[in-house]
Amino acid sequence: MITLETAPSLITTTHRARLAYVYVRQSSLGQVTRHGESTDLQYQLCERAVALGWPRERVLTIDEDLGKSGSSAEQRSGFQRLIAEVSLAHVGLVLSLDASRLARNNRDWYQLVELCALFGTLIADAERLYDPNTYHDRLLLGLSGMMSEAELHHLKQRLHAGERHKAERGELRLPLPAGLAYLADGEVGLHPDEEVQARLRLVFTKFQELGTAKAVVRFLREAGLPLPVRPMRGPAPHPVRWEQAGTSRVLAILKNPAYAGAYVYGRSTTDPTRHTPGRPYTGIVHRPVTDWPILLRDHHPAYVTWNDFLGHQAQLAANQARYRPATAQPGAPRKGQALLQGIVLCGRCGAHLGLHYSGSKGEFPVYKCSAGKRDGDARVCQEVRGLGLDAEVERLVLAALAPDELTIALAALAQLEQEAAALHRQWQLRVERARYEAERAQRQFDAVEPENRLVARTLERAWEEKLRVLEQIVQQAEAQQRAERIVLTGTERESILALAQDLPALWQAASTTAAERKRLLRVLIKEVIVDQQRARGQVWLQLNWQTGACTEHWLIRRVQGYAQHADGDVVQQRVQALNGEGKLDAEIAALLTEEGLYTTRGGTFSGPLVWRLRKHWRIPTVNPACNPDRWPNGSYSVHSAATALGVYPGTIFQWLRHGVLTGTQLGKGLAWQIPLPDARIDELRARLARTRRSTRKAS
Repeated sequence: MITLETAPSLITTTHRARLAYVYVRQSSLGQVTRHGESTDLQYQLCERAVALGWPRERVLTIDEDLGKSGSSAEQRSGFQRLIAEVSLAHVGLVLSLDASRLARNNRDWYQLVELCALFGTLIADAERLYDPNTYHDRLLLGLSGMMSEAELHHLKQRLHAGERHKAERGELRLPLPAGLAYLADGEVGLHPDEEVQARLRLVFTKFQELGTAKAVVRFLREAGLPLPVRPMRGPAPHPVRWEQAGTSRVLAILKNPAYAGAYVYGRSTTDPTRHTPGRPYTGIVHRPVTDWPILLRDHHPAYVTWNDFLGHQAQLAANQARYRPATAQPGAPRKGQALLQGIVLCGRCGAHLGLHYSGSKGEFPVYKCSAGKRDGDARVCQEVRGLGLDAEVERLVLAALAPDELTIALAALAQLEQEAAALHRQWQLRVERARYEAERAQRQFDAVEPENRLVARTLERAWEEKLRVLEQIVQQAEAQQRAERIVLTGTERESILALAQDLPALWQAASTTAAERKRLLRVLIKEVIVDQQRARGQVWLQLNWQTGACTEHWLIRRVQGYAQHADGDVVQQRVQALNGEGKLDAEIAALLTEEGLYTTRGGTFSGPLVWRLRKHWRIPTVNPACNPDRWPNGSYSVHSAATALGVYPGTIFQWLRHGVLTGTQLGKGLAWQIPLPDARIDELRARLARTRRSTRKAS
């Protein structure tokens, strides 16, 4: 160990050939401004370096880390620069007031000591000179670093203990969001600005109505209403500013317990091991409500109740779709056309059904169970076409709501009037604020001396700008009022009441979005369980209503063939029986439709379809006895027409194909009815005679 008085015996020419660095650091800006003596004392170390034999021009000061903590080297560019210079063998001496100025972390401290030992750099503090290559000096440097880190630990421990003790009483002054403010007596109260209060209450009201933060953002942007924010930058007090609504701002309002009147300390912590993939890593972890170390409810006036706040957190968590069995939840309603998105479950394995769209334009929703693939099974559990299933659930829901149509209509009308009044109030407050700003600018202009044109011109321009802003906001408010139809006439009230009473028309209206239909459906139905393999050609579904009731239903689904058709055997038996009775294909198709039977696609039967089914099932064509030479309406059959004209039956078929004759076929593969008046018979006979004479002449 070498004191500064005996240091010249340790310092060599090699050391003096390099630079001497004086490292200056204070932990905070408050220490820099209030503890100037400590900073000056560190700068005086330059004179120590000169006294040790370094030329003044080769003594450099590193003071880039003033106002930065020494607990880590990540944000200290000056310390990193010092490490780099030592590693390049440019430094012969490092001076600092003590080890705590260089580092409060053993990792950073021992890194510096190791590099100084490797490159032959000396270390000096206010009292002694150390050679890191000698055992005793290295031991003292290590102890000095350990004491520096321990000192920081005890300082933090005492400060945090005092801070927590004060927070337990609710007296620790925490930053307040926009909408809350510290009063003159130090208590927390609502912000005195009425527009700030009204805008925040509107956010909570619309979230309870719309259900998602993005929907609230869309509403605020369409209405032209900004949000109050309080950026925590610069010296206090931090004023409230108005900025455009965004998802992050709305979420910050919904997730802040201060708006529920709660005093919370320790909402977040730091955990370097937890990292969300795809997001910038900050190390900050937000604790759940149950893990908040200090929670004082009813601490100050609130915008919402505590139960409403907990409901908002549950709604935000439920808006995130998860399909894993342990954490499965439907998520927020999306804009896709699939009505049961997120709430349909597989009746075979219990997993949530995924959703994809088929068709050339992706217009056909398909619910698909892929739980087996996630578990290593290549097979798909089941696939259910969505159009028929959605239509059946929609029919059941509208039928359940039918008895309450009048109540729903009155509630919808009252809600519409409340929304219109709330929106009108928001714009009134905006106009009032803009008018105040304009009047304030006018008072500032009137207060200036007219001769002082340098100031008067600036204030005049500011006044004119405020007047333009006022005019613009007034015009926007009037346009918004006209667009929203604030006052409803008697005719409009009756129209809205009549439309709301007709739920099917309101449900299918073009103004009703898919997300709104899904949101209404989830109010009534908790989940839908489906299984299309319990019975051939049918889908079994169970509706679990929000009231706790469960109802089971069967749906005939569209299939590829009658082998999978729910009534395939019945259709085959009826076609065979009706054909045996001598019924023609068109008659059979009409009877099947009357009996309530449907095709594989859910449509009605036709004569050609019955003919194809008979060919597939090998049912012979009926040979009706009512195939005489002349039909009751006077028309001819093919054979009787051939006899009357003196030609072969094949000629009659050829004339029918080419349009020479017209007729009606009773069914595919059945008899024809050919109208042949006497004049037409004479005309065709004359045509045949001319054709035969021409043929004889040619031969």
